[in-house]
Amino acid sequence: MEEFLKRTWDHLIGRIEGPLSIRIILQPVVSSVIGLLIAVKDARAGRPPFCWTVLTDKLHRRESLKEAWRDISRVFMVAVIIDVIYQIAVLHWIYPLQSLLVAAVLAMVPYSVIRVLANLIISLWLKHGTKDRAVAASRRGMSL
Repeated sequence: MEEFLKRTWDHLIGRIEGPLSIRIILQPVVSSVIGLLIAVKDARAGRPPFCWTVLTDKLHRRESLKEAWRDISRVFMVAVIIDVIYQIAVLHWIYPLQSLLVAAVLAMVPYSVIRVLANLIISLWLKHGTKDRAVAASRRGMSL
């Protein structure tokens, strides 16, 4: 087990440099953009942040997870495929668990983090904007 963990760590760190290293930047960026776009839709619809729904709303948990998987599945699959190509080219072997781990880190983590943070920021901004408009409208009504 110790050898497995050491080898896994060495392989994961080795992916930062070398062939196909651009994916270390590109895949999280693509996932983040998808998360941002979905967060804007969520905030405009008045839906709570994604992770909050998954953690607290048992009725909608499965639906939220299915929606997230639908949003991110292609990026996740591409991350797995690219990592397998990397493993064949550099390591001359395929380590499926490592590919899944790398894909999760490069695709799912950025998507979730950006979706939650962007939803919170946009929701607060929309609420603040609504309050400002309401105050301005009430002031205009008073001056009439």
